[in-house]
Amino acid sequence: MSESMIPFRRPSSSPGATAADALPGREALARALAEPTFELLPLGSAPGQLPFIPTGAWVSVTASPAKGIDATIDFALTLQSRGFQAIPHVAARMVRDRSHLREILLRLRDGGVDSMFVIGGDATEPGDFPDGLSLLRAMADLGLAPTDIGIPCYPEGHAFIPDDVLRETLEAKAPFAHYVTTQMCFDARPIATWLAARRAEGFSLPVQLGIPGAVEPQRLLSISARIGVRDTARFVMKNVGFVGRLLRSGGFYRPDRLLDSLAPLFANPVADVRWIHLYTFNGVEANEVWRARYLGTLPVRQPA
Repeated sequence: MSESMIPFRRPSSSPGATAADALPGREALARALAEPTFELLPLGSAPGQLPFIPTGAWVSVTASPAKGIDATIDFALTLQSRGFQAIPHVAARMVRDRSHLREILLRLRDGGVDSMFVIGGDATEPGDFPDGLSLLRAMADLGLAPTDIGIPCYPEGHAFIPDDVLRETLEAKAPFAHYVTTQMCFDARPIATWLAARRAEGFSLPVQLGIPGAVEPQRLLSISARIGVRDTARFVMKNVGFVGRLLRSGGFYRPDRLLDSLAPLFANPVADVRWIHLYTFNGVEANEVWRARYLGTLPVRQPA
């Protein structure tokens, strides 16, 4: 995909940067963290989080089988009407057929939502779209695809999909998308390793890093349980050490060390890491306290 096809989503994007003029890592990280995407879960607590989100911010709305696709679309439209830039997650396996897809796309377009994050989803009984690729192709055929489409990537692998299939599918989906967002990771090393490998293969979509926000361990696990048992089990099994440390600490998880380790990627033009997707666990107030504090530790480039 050419640079001209990539929407200018945030001031933190820096297409065309060179090694000579790239911002130092922590300065570039500060720019990205200044305008993150805030992820919300369409639960009862979600509307109460809006006063803590900066006006005009990018806000993604997840999808889960427990709540249904309508909950995601409805809340995304509410966000857009209140001055936020909504990014609904549309799970392919929750869309019944082309007619249902057309209805969803028209509702979003009529509501001013022109961004979308396309995932396969975990619904056990899919309709006509078994995966994200089939949904992306159908949207293109309908001619109603949003102009800003994100797709997921999995630096730490997927619980049920082999790595070689993930790579092939990512390559196939790339022509339909404008950026990728990493799964929630707690370790910088697999992100850097995965990204270096994909760039060496010629994968060129810009990257948004999925960063877990500040969260109490009890809140993390309880919200995971409300999303769906499969999701909870998957998270715990993949992050046993992390969950154990959280429960023993009795305090907040804060991603300071993770971001410190990831900072060099934001200044690396080959990596092309541009944005941060902040998993808030519907605890935006605590995350905003943490974000303000951490931003205060980062350097800010002064105007020339």
